[in-house]
Amino acid sequence: MKKDLKEIARLIRYYILTSSAKAGSGHPSSCLSATDLLTTLFHGNFFRANLAEPSYPNNDRLIFSKGHAAPLLYSLYLTLNQVSEEELETLRKFKSNFEGHPTYKFKYTEAATGSLGQGLGVGLGFALNAKYAKLDYRSFVLLGDSEITEGSIWEALEIASYYQLDNLIAIVDVNGLGQRGKTTQADNLENYQRKSEAFGWQTLLVDGHNFEEITAAYQELLTTKNQKPKIIWAKTKKGKGVSFLEDAENWHGKVLKSAELEEALKELGSVDKSLVKQLFLREPTSVPSAADIDSNNSFEREKEQEKEVKHRIGEKISTREAYGQALVALGAKEKDLFVLDAETSNSTFAITFKNVFPERFFEMFIAEQNMVSVALGLAKSGKKPFVSTFSAFLTRAYDQIRMAAYSKAGITFTGSHCGVSIGQDGSSQMGLEDLALFRSILDSVVLYPADGNATRALVELAYENPNISYIRTTRSNTPVIYEKEENFEIGGSKTLKTSLEDSITLVSAGITLFEALEAHKKLAQDGIFARVIDLYSIKPLDQAVLIKAAQETKAIIVIEDHYQEGGIFEAVCSELASLNSRVYSLSVKKEPMSGKPEELLEYEEIDSKAIIKKVKSLLN
Repeated sequence: MKKDLKEIARLIRYYILTSSAKAGSGHPSSCLSATDLLTTLFHGNFFRANLAEPSYPNNDRLIFSKGHAAPLLYSLYLTLNQVSEEELETLRKFKSNFEGHPTYKFKYTEAATGSLGQGLGVGLGFALNAKYAKLDYRSFVLLGDSEITEGSIWEALEIASYYQLDNLIAIVDVNGLGQRGKTTQADNLENYQRKSEAFGWQTLLVDGHNFEEITAAYQELLTTKNQKPKIIWAKTKKGKGVSFLEDAENWHGKVLKSAELEEALKELGSVDKSLVKQLFLREPTSVPSAADIDSNNSFEREKEQEKEVKHRIGEKISTREAYGQALVALGAKEKDLFVLDAETSNSTFAITFKNVFPERFFEMFIAEQNMVSVALGLAKSGKKPFVSTFSAFLTRAYDQIRMAAYSKAGITFTGSHCGVSIGQDGSSQMGLEDLALFRSILDSVVLYPADGNATRALVELAYENPNISYIRTTRSNTPVIYEKEENFEIGGSKTLKTSLEDSITLVSAGITLFEALEAHKKLAQDGIFARVIDLYSIKPLDQAVLIKAAQETKAIIVIEDHYQEGGIFEAVCSELASLNSRVYSLSVKKEPMSGKPEELLEYEEIDSKAIIKKVKSLLN
């Protein structure tokens, strides 16, 4: 049948208005402005998907960056007979799959959205995956003009052009109204056009309520082959279709009351619900074979690299360097491992992976927020991304990281240059909040290796983890203390020193573990025996080992190159709270500065001398 886009859009508006009114909350006016754009995309024969298989690899992707327009997303799939009216009426209700902003409870959601400014980066990740995997699906991203002020949007605009992602199509709903009033450039689409073209995008301006213009725009952008990402700036009216809502301020986040809904539906006119049984999408093309996708033929080089990552006891190597080697060894076995870095790869040692597998390494430059969103797109495409930069700089992307957790993404983040032990670079480069950041993420795993062999094992564990993982690596060289066959596990620990005479327990990880070991040696010379635990798994913790230590020794001292707030000390205290244990903290408490690593460890009182002093004061 020939689809009447105007009639379909009327039906979609009907469902937007009725479902949000029944919910008693929501953003119907923001949905109405984008309705014609998405109706044309879906029902104008442009969007291709196998609805029976939402995860089919060659389905086109649609990311709702303006996630508050979720009722529009749900209503679109109702017109495709994938959602019932009864289901839509549960919008925003407790335990409903139809939440106020899209989540994975709704099976056609590509990524959890709603925190504005992130969707374009996610679409970029999907588009990168398509290029690598030789798939011809397209990634469409719906944005609102309010979120265009977010810097992460412009990070994504630049990187998409850099990677020549002509399979990425942004659709911007320029309705001119934000939450509290007009947007920055409500009536200046030409300015938006100049900016996006300056970033290397193919750009079109359209009337977002003119079906012929919208259709022609999609037709032009989807048939032009010029290695440029595409963007449509569509002039729309917020609340389109209901006269008292159109271009009206103070309607954002408000739904219609009963009398208002009656008036709006009367104005909207009669709708044809029988259309639902007649509407369909284009089917996607078939997926190429695995042999066509896998272009990596560096097997011999992989084997050579794999031998290099097994370290001998006593050998000195930084865990950041061991991290790069571990990526290569794992990448040789796992073809879905991808690495992203924020122009720090020669310091994080992600460059080691780049040198062997350049086709699976993506330089994201100094744009950490977009880097995380891109990693999310890759993760939801079935890849296992490892994301690295200085640990301090990951704090810039906290919002993107927490949203990745809501998307159930298996991303591993690695923060190098952590703590005061990085030395002369000074406080701006010292990651001292990173453990607190990642411990607070839902279902996250936080790992802190002390040596090269532990690093390799923990990289492999992070790869297997289906949720967010964080690996904290050290800048300085540290001696290898574990055999290459040593077993590690998420939630585990290693008791490195213990005896029947232990009077105190020293708990640490990473760089300060070696200070604890040095303190143990010197205390033993004075006849004082201390248990030393490597708490390499910060979240989850080895509760049994900690409880045992609390019961068998007089006190626990936690030593860490991190602020006390949110770090290892607080993690240990939370596990032992019910035991009324004596737990003490040696952590970074003074404002750090430039200096040699050993000077700073002493200054912050987290070196072996400070540990010995604390032990003796407690025992006396």
